[in-house]
Amino acid sequence: MTRDDHAIHDHSAHLPVDVLRHTASHVMAHAVTRLFPGTKLAIGPSIQDGFYYDFELPRPVTDDDLGRIEAEMARIIREDIPLVRLEVPRAEALRRTEAAAQPYKAELIREIPDDSVTFYEQGDFADLCRGPHLPSTGGVAAFKLLSIAGAYWRGDEHNPMLTRIYGTAYPTQAELDEHLRLLEEAQRRDHRKLGKDLDLFSLHDEGPGFPLFHPKGMVVWNELMAFWSQLHDQHGYVQLRTPILLRKACWEQSGHWDHYRDKMYATEIDSEEYAVKPMNCVGAMLYYRTRLHSYREFPLRIAEVGIVHRHEKSGELHGLLRVRQFTQDDAHIFMTPDQIRDEVLGVMGLVDTVYSTFGLPYRLELSTRPKDCIGTAEAWEAATNGLRAALDAKGLPYKVNEGEGAFYGPKIDFHVRDAIGRTWQCATIQLDFAMPEQFDLTYVGPDNQRHRPVMIHRVVYGAIERFIAVLIEHFAGAFPVWLAPEQVRVAPITEAQAAYASDVHQALTAAGIRTTVDDRSEKIGHKIREATLEKVPYIAVLGRREAESRTVAVRTRAAGDTGALPLGAFVDQVRREIALKTR
Repeated sequence: MTRDDHAIHDHSAHLPVDVLRHTASHVMAHAVTRLFPGTKLAIGPSIQDGFYYDFELPRPVTDDDLGRIEAEMARIIREDIPLVRLEVPRAEALRRTEAAAQPYKAELIREIPDDSVTFYEQGDFADLCRGPHLPSTGGVAAFKLLSIAGAYWRGDEHNPMLTRIYGTAYPTQAELDEHLRLLEEAQRRDHRKLGKDLDLFSLHDEGPGFPLFHPKGMVVWNELMAFWSQLHDQHGYVQLRTPILLRKACWEQSGHWDHYRDKMYATEIDSEEYAVKPMNCVGAMLYYRTRLHSYREFPLRIAEVGIVHRHEKSGELHGLLRVRQFTQDDAHIFMTPDQIRDEVLGVMGLVDTVYSTFGLPYRLELSTRPKDCIGTAEAWEAATNGLRAALDAKGLPYKVNEGEGAFYGPKIDFHVRDAIGRTWQCATIQLDFAMPEQFDLTYVGPDNQRHRPVMIHRVVYGAIERFIAVLIEHFAGAFPVWLAPEQVRVAPITEAQAAYASDVHQALTAAGIRTTVDDRSEKIGHKIREATLEKVPYIAVLGRREAESRTVAVRTRAAGDTGALPLGAFVDQVRREIALKTR
């Protein structure tokens, strides 16, 4: 691991599997330099579930080259070459690296403040690295190269574009095989592919990072928001709609201009600078200041489903998971200090209700004061202690991420686990003493004096676009009936059942069930296959017998043919499943 890598991945460097993967990255780099003389090495860290290495190569490589690299790696592993740690003076390390024509390594060495620098050698290959490593290359038992991508040196788009090769390694072949199986399953569930196949959304070169939702995707969106609105009404929230653009002075006052400027889009109106909002919180501040508030109004829970924009680098965009325009189900809760614990617990309860509805278990993480922040140390300590108190009262385990809070306050993050074990960060609760101070927010207390409110920033879905992507992959596109864009497909076997198909369609539609009729002159098997591929939860097959008895032959997405039901009973069954939000 280079020193640059270590700064990023130190949290897992002690794990044996991480050491294995780090060693595998060196074996891969060794193989690449053998196959492609003149290769310039960048960095090669272990990462979650694998490793990668960035190279400047003498020629482009493709997926066809991965097999050659794997074969050379296997040869190096069979050679069982010892990995030897060398510690040399910094000046000598720089001479050594420059003599080998390795400019990226030389750049890293120049930034190392220590007087000595470590390398690891394995035969004729050496790499700037702090380690640790396996004793020899023969310890890399089971590995696989996965993909090739482009990556800017040090993540800066102004730097050279390098070739990144991803791989993974496990202690045993059985573990590797299971991981590869899960990767195949993840590809099957990829929301970008399913979004296209199911006609939910599209992505366009005309607007990179700005997704376009189709009518079927909007059904899912609207159902999610109807559920959200119902819960928020029950929990005592009111809703706002705030401007997309505000003067630069607002963002300077909030601290975003100093701490978040590189993510913001700016423009000019009437010779004055404005910025597009990257977060919704400033609008909530402006609303709060429209009148004087009393402690009797607290907690004041103000929600906003607001569109925000953040400048993400083009290479970091990824379907609906990483976009430049997205919609947050924000809320800002104003309260007195003694209400912190109960309000945080209330938000946690709301989040739990939502995630349990989708069958998404979660884990909790507490992130504390970062170096780049606003507010006093005392306020940060009070905010962090408030979140800790709520977490302890909830009685659930949580991980602490020191120094990873938002610039205005500590936060609790909810990481949901999907059907194949992957985790996604969605909901967050951020406690803020600083921004009410920045905007001079006050309320009248029981002593008839002015006091400063405490504020919670929170989201439940997070970015709605991202949450939809998570749901697509969690359910593999087979949404629960209440979320499905089309809930029932009526499939008459012949034209003779057309009139009855119309009756069935009307009965279902009148009950609020989203229904279409496939009245094409296709064989019923073809109709069933298409509806199944489109992941429609119910297919109501209608033949002569069903038309005569006013029944439907019911097929479900999961179980296939489940037998005939009277039309009224079928309508009631589907309505009940929708009302209960059955998964």
